[in-house]
Amino acid sequence: MIFPIVAYGDPVLKKKAKNIDKEYKNLSELIENMFETMYNAHGVGLAAPQIGLPIRLFIVDAEPFSEDEELSEEEQQKLKGFKKVFINPTIVEETGEEWAFTEGCLSIPDIREDVFRNETIKIHYFDENFEEYTEVYDGLSARVIQHEYDHIEGILFTDKLSSLKKRLIKGKLANISKGKINPDYRMRFPLQKKTR
Repeated sequence: MIFPIVAYGDPVLKKKAKNIDKEYKNLSELIENMFETMYNAHGVGLAAPQIGLPIRLFIVDAEPFSEDEELSEEEQQKLKGFKKVFINPTIVEETGEEWAFTEGCLSIPDIREDVFRNETIKIHYFDENFEEYTEVYDGLSARVIQHEYDHIEGILFTDKLSSLKKRLIKGKLANISKGKINPDYRMRFPLQKKTR
């Protein structure tokens, strides 16, 4: 089932999400539907708040980046088959140089901006079978995880922009929350006027 993606302006995107346990209702079906929703919107990551659920769960599949010819062959290899589920994650450590990369977000269509993030992260999480892991990621895989992790912390990539950049995109963000855009996937807009 493909969920509508919650648009910028919805309060769920600014809420810190709650942990879940393995008894969470229909968890495997939810994860399957999240992947279907993400692929339908051509995304590489999707967090539960983006479908209206304030829970600490996100998915990533960075395989599309493995075909980016601007990346080193080593980075391309790392991203091949990089498909994961993160439940109740905690970023334990962020290290390395901060570097910029142009990010976008399914909840904020048509806006792409450079965001600075640390190069390496150490993350503790559970997978879809509630197996526990602590792993280290770097480069683009770390960035995709950091972006989705921010979602469950109630942070959007636009929150990380300079005040000048924020002012420049203010009108675009207002239009997104009012539904005055035409993405090629289903969305739920918080400020759209209800038609009778």
